[in-house]
Amino acid sequence: MRKILLLSDTHSYIDDVIYGYAHLADEIWHAGDIGSPGVYNTLNAIRPVRAVYGNIDGKEVRMLCPLNQRFSCEKMDVWITHIGGYPPRYTPELLAKLKDNPPGIFICGHSHILKIIFDKNLGILHINPGAAGRYGFHKVRTMVRFEVNGDEIKNMEIIELGKRTEAVR
Repeated sequence: MRKILLLSDTHSYIDDVIYGYAHLADEIWHAGDIGSPGVYNTLNAIRPVRAVYGNIDGKEVRMLCPLNQRFSCEKMDVWITHIGGYPPRYTPELLAKLKDNPPGIFICGHSHILKIIFDKNLGILHINPGAAGRYGFHKVRTMVRFEVNGDEIKNMEIIELGKRTEAVR
């Protein structure tokens, strides 16, 4: 069994609450828009990180993280990307790949909207953890945690980190 902390769209921001949850996980998965290598490195010093870069991430983050990650966790096939769409409206460049070889879990970020949807047509659990950072239009900062036990997801929990209080720019 692996305890997973899933977050996205930190946009260079992490705080003590995120650190606390990171210490409780076995692995941290980040669905892009990390914002700075410091966020990645800080999280990776706490627990192993599997992350992808997002559209706001610069060269330094892109050197640390790929565009897509596909891997096995326990017996679960996992695919993480930043911009992937939602069931049934996946991005055109990914739809054919998802139909041809669907993962058990398909994780995206980008929208800042937390959604957990089971795609009955493809047999995929789609997860977007929302946004854990302070930048964007979302009202509440969110993350998701769950356990992967063999080929099953257990004990999924939505974590609300409080209201987004962004500095005026």
